[in-house]
Amino acid sequence: MMQGKLIVAGIGPGKYELMTLECAEALKNCDCIIGYEVYIQLVKSHFPEKEFLSTPMRKEEERCRLALKEAAKGKNVVFICSGDAGVYGLSGLIYEIAASSEEFKNVQINVLPGITAALSGSALLGAPLIHDFAVISLSDLMTPWKKIEKRLEAASQADFCLVLYNPMSHKRKDYLFKACQILLKNLPQNRPCAWAKNIGRAGEECQISTLSELQNAQLDMFTTVFVGNSQTKVIETTQGKKLVTPRGYEFER
Repeated sequence: MMQGKLIVAGIGPGKYELMTLECAEALKNCDCIIGYEVYIQLVKSHFPEKEFLSTPMRKEEERCRLALKEAAKGKNVVFICSGDAGVYGLSGLIYEIAASSEEFKNVQINVLPGITAALSGSALLGAPLIHDFAVISLSDLMTPWKKIEKRLEAASQADFCLVLYNPMSHKRKDYLFKACQILLKNLPQNRPCAWAKNIGRAGEECQISTLSELQNAQLDMFTTVFVGNSQTKVIETTQGKKLVTPRGYEFER
């Protein structure tokens, strides 16, 4: 039986220059590229000769099965995710589905890392994640909101820097507000915060604020939110204000 190859690759935030060389090489050499239709549009112009297959939002299982089926035919397939495929991506579901069916036992699966929004957003904003940090998604599609609340409470008590994925959507317009209300139980209103939107894509923008201001921000699913720890500060630079969390190095001033 022919052995197909399935590479699950994180393409980074969307900008071609922020894609890893390993990922770009895999896309160059594959037979077929599969992914969410929005992500397909981010890479299509760079690899126009490839076969492209996509599914819309909320069709994650269908998309993963499609990739495995194409690989099972003997094709070299690259399944793309934004950011990193292992950080709120679909590499885990690919492995679970493959392990559950004899149909995919001959498919070789490899995962390639990519730059997740916590990292690309951090670089855009300055250096907010120099010390320990926690990443929490505010989407309750897969995780009950009560559990998200507990994680927010625990992380705020532990003085982590926080990265919040999926802060708001059309159906979850008040989730960021609710998250900030939880954080404000343990954190001061003037805690330095920031957000980065459309990182590495058209419409890229970012803003530094306080926790009190953040709770009323109108954001979306393409925005990543950063909440500083007790040492995080705003530093003025020639490029404007930057969010910086000291690691604790001693240096001459």
